[in-house]
Amino acid sequence: MNTALDLAPLWRSGIGFDSLIDMLNEAMQPVATYPPYNIEKTGEDAYRITLVVAGFKPNELSVTSEPNLLTVVGQPAGEPDGQFLYQGLKRGAFERRFRLADYVKVTGARLNDGLLTVELAREVPEAMKPRRIEIAGTPQGEQKQLEKPQQFEPQVEEKKAA
Repeated sequence: MNTALDLAPLWRSGIGFDSLIDMLNEAMQPVATYPPYNIEKTGEDAYRITLVVAGFKPNELSVTSEPNLLTVVGQPAGEPDGQFLYQGLKRGAFERRFRLADYVKVTGARLNDGLLTVELAREVPEAMKPRRIEIAGTPQGEQKQLEKPQQFEPQVEEKKAA
């Protein structure tokens, strides 16, 4: 079964939708499963991403925030010691990207017990928040009487006989 989707018509007719089209392209790529992670909603405008990074030290991890993108990179410092007969704990290099909505900012990151936790918050600027608009009008009970329109009456000057 072919699941490829041709997005060329969108490129030809859509202007300014580049990031949306790129996101669709990314969504159709094979999904990386390492490292496993959770995304939680911890409040109305707060989120938490938790990645399993067992064996990584803080200096082997990098968390980078760009507009609308969070990137977590893990790069082990060296090869593990010993000869493994079976290695079920993966500790290879990785790069995990998360698309962020507008105004979502990283507020902190911590490594504890093999879990990297990244805290996020949506901070919408005051200018972008909905605001109530007062409607001007006359208070009830104080309605003005509509004045009668003035009618045009031609003024005729009387000529006096001299």
